[in-house]
Amino acid sequence: MQRVPSQQRNSKIHRARDARAFSRLALLLGCGLLLAGGFVFAARQHFTAVQYGYQSELLRREREKLLAEKQQLLLMKEQAFAPARLAAQARELGLKPLAASQVGTQKAGNKSQFPIAPALLNPSASFQR
Repeated sequence: MQRVPSQQRNSKIHRARDARAFSRLALLLGCGLLLAGGFVFAARQHFTAVQYGYQSELLRREREKLLAEKQQLLLMKEQAFAPARLAAQARELGLKPLAASQVGTQKAGNKSQFPIAPALLNPSASFQR
């Protein structure tokens, strides 16, 4: 069954353009572009957040490693300056332990043989303007 005769010329038929349809298509295209741009923006934000997560994990591990190294260095410093070790090193250098007879004391009534600097008594006196 043939509804349209084959000899009909459809090419000469002209329709009036619908301005509302064109504006609806433009609005639909704009909304689609806005939606696609939103997805691209969200994906970029997501991948940036993942990258920051990896960087923070690396920095956390490096911080833990540095804290452990700091703790080890503090322990080595404490061991190096231990009184027993310092006494042994002093004996190796030829130093002798301090005897009680070598320590002199100052009585309360005696004045010091060293004068007290005026800047220590009155700090503003040392600055001349």
